[in-house]
Amino acid sequence: MKKVFAVIAILGMFACQEKMEKKISFEDDVAFLASDDLAGRETGTEGEIKAAHYIKDRFKSMELQAMGNAGTYFQTFTFAPKNDPHGEVRFRESGKNDSLITGTNVIGFLNHKAKNTIVIGAHYDHLGMGGEGSLHREGAAIHNGADDNASGVAIMLQLAETLKAENYKGNNYLFIAFSGEEMGLLGSNFFTKNATIDLSTVNYMINMDMVGRLNDDKALAVHGTGTSPIFPQAVFSANSDFKIAEHKSGVGPSDHTSFYLNDIPVLHFFTGQHEDYHKPGDDSQKLNYDGMALIQKYIEAIILELDDNGKIKFTKTKDESAAVPSFKVGLGVVPDYLYSGSGMRIDGVSEGKAAQNAKLQRGDIVIKMGDSTVTDMMSYMRVLSTFDQGDTTTVVIQREGEEIEKEVTFVKD
Repeated sequence: MKKVFAVIAILGMFACQEKMEKKISFEDDVAFLASDDLAGRETGTEGEIKAAHYIKDRFKSMELQAMGNAGTYFQTFTFAPKNDPHGEVRFRESGKNDSLITGTNVIGFLNHKAKNTIVIGAHYDHLGMGGEGSLHREGAAIHNGADDNASGVAIMLQLAETLKAENYKGNNYLFIAFSGEEMGLLGSNFFTKNATIDLSTVNYMINMDMVGRLNDDKALAVHGTGTSPIFPQAVFSANSDFKIAEHKSGVGPSDHTSFYLNDIPVLHFFTGQHEDYHKPGDDSQKLNYDGMALIQKYIEAIILELDDNGKIKFTKTKDESAAVPSFKVGLGVVPDYLYSGSGMRIDGVSEGKAAQNAKLQRGDIVIKMGDSTVTDMMSYMRVLSTFDQGDTTTVVIQREGEEIEKEVTFVKD
């Protein structure tokens, strides 16, 4: 009988060892981060804190150096929520004020004792039960944010594991899971103002936000290619799988912008909008995990391509000095950010807005509004900013190769 118990004990030991050695997959990371138990990971909530501890444990298991505050993996920041949606959030000292919110960046460092460091980041917060920013109109519901942005965090974690095993030692690597992105790039903004490494040693920053829904055409948007003269060569020479939609600007609605504004070259990866964006339907079973693996390998190839180039040069992109237009109205569409042709292609139409009222459709390409030609996203925004609520104008679209003119009356977005 003792021998039987001994055999059972040994088998149990091997089973535990096998379980410990089992590699954590994209699916594993996303399944946890986008589970209902985390209730949408809204900044400062219990769900976000659970996610922060999960990422911390993943960093710790890889033996990454804690690079948050006071020898921890966490960098916390406290702020008062905005009353004015166009106002600026101001960070505050932590205290007993119940109206303040505390976000938590999670930071791990792979130290190769190199002169320069690559920052690899992804935000892990989302919209919680909905509210401001949600496109869901049927009451409170959990917004799990599998694509936005458990997908980016999962690729970041897999990159950390791979880069630790590989011999790319031309740079150190700082991995950051940002909090507060959905509230206005708060975590990345705070980090660049309170960096836990010397910011002047940052070589470049890689950001992944919504990288979980690679389509059948394998279209991948890469933003920031104009922020260093070496980026276009590296981005295209490393590519063997994707139809790249190249965007030169370093400014965009994600955390890479905070680094670009500190004169750091940036690359941001994005697989495009979809019908579940900022809705409860953004769930883990809808992600393209094979596509995520391809994106991970592609980013590794870019890093390897640049590994022996030392500190790369930063360049400003053309539109960073132009003021972002302010809008009194909206067309009520979601632009297709993967589109690289002439005009602005529509990827989604909001209910009850100007575009739907004018019977514009997903896939339509806006090429003219009023007397102004629309050649790209920036020209579309500039033209849109000239209209007031109640204005009526003609919009020329391309639909299945045919030019069609529609009359649009603008309503408040």
